Amino acid sequence: MSLFKEFKKTSRHLQRQQHHAHDADAPILRAENLSMRYESGSALENASFSLQEGERIAIVGPNGAGKSTLLKIIAGVQMPTEGEIQIYGQKPRGHICIAYLPQRSQVDWSFPVTVADVAMMGRIGKLGLFRNPKSHDWDVVHQALEVVKLGNFAKRQIDQLSGGQQQRMFIARALAQEAELMLMDEPMTGLDVTSQEDIFGILDELRTRDVTVLISLHDLKMASERFDRVMLLNKHLLAIGLAEEALSPEHLLAAYGGTLQLIPTAEGMLPIGDTTCCEGDYEHV
Repeated sequence: MSLFKEFKKTSRHLQRQQHHAHDADAPILRAENLSMRYESGSALENASFSLQEGERIAIVGPNGAGKSTLLKIIAGVQMPTEGEIQIYGQKPRGHICIAYLPQRSQVDWSFPVTVADVAMMGRIGKLGLFRNPKSHDWDVVHQALEVVKLGNFAKRQIDQLSGGQQQRMFIARALAQEAELMLMDEPMTGLDVTSQEDIFGILDELRTRDVTVLISLHDLKMASERFDRVMLLNKHLLAIGLAEEALSPEHLLAAYGGTLQLIPTAEGMLPIGDTTCCEGDYEHV
């Protein structure tokens, strides 16, 4: 689907949101018994967990584990077959503070739109679909682009961006939205080490703003080294906690089975395997 269609889909979703008050005593995210079933089978089964404000959480698991499905349910763009999501004690459709960043492979990057235009999409929930941006909105957009080091790229067409720049542009859109919960689907896929470090630098800045970040990954080593907690998923939630607990050999074998190899190193067991870049449970947009 083209970026224009993705824009319309996002705009309709944000336009439905309302500015619901937050319950300060509730976790930023609580999931209760989430399940998602399709005619072809189950994508997610009875997942329950909660996240606290400002956390950086990695979701890991094999291809088809339900990582993308879980992110879409949390974002409120896909309804679960069973279960419930609450954001600060309210249903997700009651908040514009959730930003969903899809896999870059899902976007047609040939659509003629500028970096600043994409970042401005994040303001739709505050502007309304047919209202023109005011000077304050453009100030917010340009500040967001500066945070992700794309200030000089505001007028550049998106097809002229590198993979890392494309991902940073999506983060700028989330910043312009003033998101408090950021959901990122495989943001590191296809990026070189320098571009990945640029992303983590931005994530460090988001931490200072108490933005909660939930990211799906395939890189287990990165998940164990760069995140506060790790969620291990294979349709069922197998573990969530500190990396040394969630990624124990027993949990990993339960998740990956014979596709995983555990290599002994000086720092412990290094998991190798299932490094395919994409999983099969996402909807093409």
